[in-house]
Amino acid sequence: MNKPAEVLKAPESVSELLERLDDRLEDMPKRLKQCASFTRRHLHLIAVSTVSEMAQAVGVAPSVYMRFCQAVGFSGYSEMQDLLRSKFTDFRPTYDTRLANLSEERELSTGRLLADFAEAGHKSLLSLSNTVTSDRLDRIARGMAEARVIHLVGLRRAFSVVSNMGYLFEKMGVPASVHFKAGMIEGHGAVLPGDVLFAVTFAPFSDETLRLAKATSARGVTVFGLTDSGACPLVESAREVLIVREDEVIGFRALNAATTLTTALAVSVSALRQRS
Repeated sequence: MNKPAEVLKAPESVSELLERLDDRLEDMPKRLKQCASFTRRHLHLIAVSTVSEMAQAVGVAPSVYMRFCQAVGFSGYSEMQDLLRSKFTDFRPTYDTRLANLSEERELSTGRLLADFAEAGHKSLLSLSNTVTSDRLDRIARGMAEARVIHLVGLRRAFSVVSNMGYLFEKMGVPASVHFKAGMIEGHGAVLPGDVLFAVTFAPFSDETLRLAKATSARGVTVFGLTDSGACPLVESAREVLIVREDEVIGFRALNAATTLTTALAVSVSALRQRS
């Protein structure tokens, strides 16, 4: 009599998932082993990627990646993604880990890295059309153009995005203020009725940015947002949220798509104000 196939329960924690991957890696078929090996090193990508994007990163068909999810006990990709989204900040690789992965996965060459980042940037820009609609972008541009003052907040990695917007607004004569956290002062009181707050935060999300957005929205001031995940709490405070995903190179993300999008937004806002 044939032995009945083992029915696996879905892992209930990230550590349990990692243990299962380690235990079963060698017994998996070639394609599923390829999925398991890549996923083991890049768990953080699942929180902000579709199954098609993960499959493309691994180099397999989406149906193969779905079979991999089921092989480790999940009903499908969504169930695995839900688990990893809830624990995103726990397993985002450190910079030392990313550099170690770089040494393991490819020969260190500055020229090769430049080519890889250029390709990742190209993919990120192409994905804009899939994640950002013209109608939503137009609504945000018009809402910002009508504001008395545009307040910009984005900390850590996101600061380069909002500081570029602030520079453009200053050069084009648009009243704008870039908020930055210093001395535990977050600038809630500077945002007045008739103003707009544009908040930018990428996973793992900035608590300070989220607090300012929430407090501003609670006072009846319009908030718009930019992030890289539909799971970002900004969606609870902002009237409209733009979602932009950046392709990675060994865990490092340049901000090609976010900078391009917000540059277009800033120019559009300035042009609308000039016409009014």
